[in-house]
This record gives sequence, structure tokens and C-alpha cells, in this order.
Amino acid sequence: MHSRRSFGHWRLLIAAPRSGAENMARDIALQMRAARTGESVFSIYSWSRPTLSFGRNQPASGLYDVEKIRASGIDIVRRPTGGRAILHDHEVTYSVTAPVNAGPLREAYSRINLVLQTGLARLGVFAETALPAQRPLPSVLSCFHTPGEGELVVQGCKLVGSAQWRDERALLQHGSILVDDDQSSLPIFNIGAETGSESIPVPATLHGLLGRAPDASEVASAMFDAVRSLEDEDAIELDEDEVRKETLQHVPHFLDEDWTWRR
Repeated sequence: MHSRRSFGHWRLLIAAPRSGAENMARDIALQMRAARTGESVFSIYSWSRPTLSFGRNQPASGLYDVEKIRASGIDIVRRPTGGRAILHDHEVTYSVTAPVNAGPLREAYSRINLVLQTGLARLGVFAETALPAQRPLPSVLSCFHTPGEGELVVQGCKLVGSAQWRDERALLQHGSILVDDDQSSLPIFNIGAETGSESIPVPATLHGLLGRAPDASEVASAMFDAVRSLEDEDAIELDEDEVRKETLQHVPHFLDEDWTWRR
């Protein structure tokens, strides 16, 4: 059994659709807030425009056709967390920020997975954790190409892609819950031959599993109920305005081309 307050006091946030830079900046602002306050925050958010995000250490410079991406109406951002490329459009994104006393990385990852699995079950989707496998190396391959150890799958197909990053004071874990499959379009944006002729295995999606496409508010309601049942029955909502000023201070970093194309 997990102790109820292992992550301390929780707050719950459903944010308005924002740009990729604003979404990443808000996650950093929430991570810094966790270090100051000791509070954990579970967020659900979406994206104001389709956005391709790269993992923190993923090779990208010279490997993607920037003109083709932008001509398709897709923005580009680099995440503060690791992992591989994700197209954020037909999906819902979650994030968790917590003080580092939440425990070692693997333990915290497992606890967050339990919240995700419980929330998904409330929607009618029963996900399992992927079996241990070789950790995917940073590359131009899609995040949904291969499940990493501990990521959430349904009948072996990846449904949720997650990544975690922490400093000495707080952690940030965020990831995508696919509503529909648009990840197979990613190889058309690659310049190199690594995946140019290779298709992405079909991932699991909420639409395919439920026969309908739940919106962000329905997913948020299920996840917030899971937080209250597993971690903090007194968790209350956080207004985005409480972190908006600090969020905007971090936006320039995620708009900086030197950061986006650092690798």
C-alpha cells in the first residue's frame, strides 16, 4: 500500500490551450513552485496549435525538414524532459511536478503511473506497464515507435508516452495520452534515412479503445479523481493565473532557436 501523502499536498490544474513554448514554460514554473512550496501539482493541458516537440537530448538539427513542418502548420518546441519526438495535436498532455522528497526517480515514476492507470480505468481503459526492455536511445524515431520500460500500453500498443526530469529540489514528469493516431505522419518530416521508409507501429488511442474521443476536461476529471483517491483526498484546483506571471518569464527560453536546435 502507498501512503496517502507520499507526494505531500496536491493541487490540480486544467490549463487553457497554449502554444508549445507556453506549455513547456508553465511546466518549468510549476516545477520551481514545487521546490518553493512543497506542493505537488497534477496538470492536464492541450495545445493551441499542432506542435512537434523534441526530447531534451534528442538529435534534431539537420535531421528534420523545417520548411515542410512549418508549411504543414506545425510549430516546433524542445521539451525540458528526455525522450523522442511527439506530435501534440490529437492527444491530451499531463504533467506532474513535485518536490524531490517524493522519492527516487523510479519510485516516483511508478506512483505517477498508478495515478494514470487509475484515471484511465475510470474512463474505461485498462492499461499495463510495458515490460523491461533496452532503454530507447535519443534519435529521430518517434516517441511512440517503441514503448520504454514502465510506459503504459494496451495489448502491447503504447498509449501514454512519459518522460521525467529533476533537479536537486523538484521533479517534472509529463507525457502524452493519445486520443487519435497522428504519430505515423512524423517520418515524412525526416531528412535522414533512419526512418524515412520505416512506418511507426500503430499505437493505442482513447478513440480506438472507447469508440469515442474524450476531451481534455473529461480526461482531467478522471485523473483528478484518481489523485484524490490515491494521494490526497483534499486536493483542490489551482488557477493557472497563480503561475501565469512566472510562466511568461520562461517562454523566451523555449522560443530560442539555440535551445530548439541545440542537438
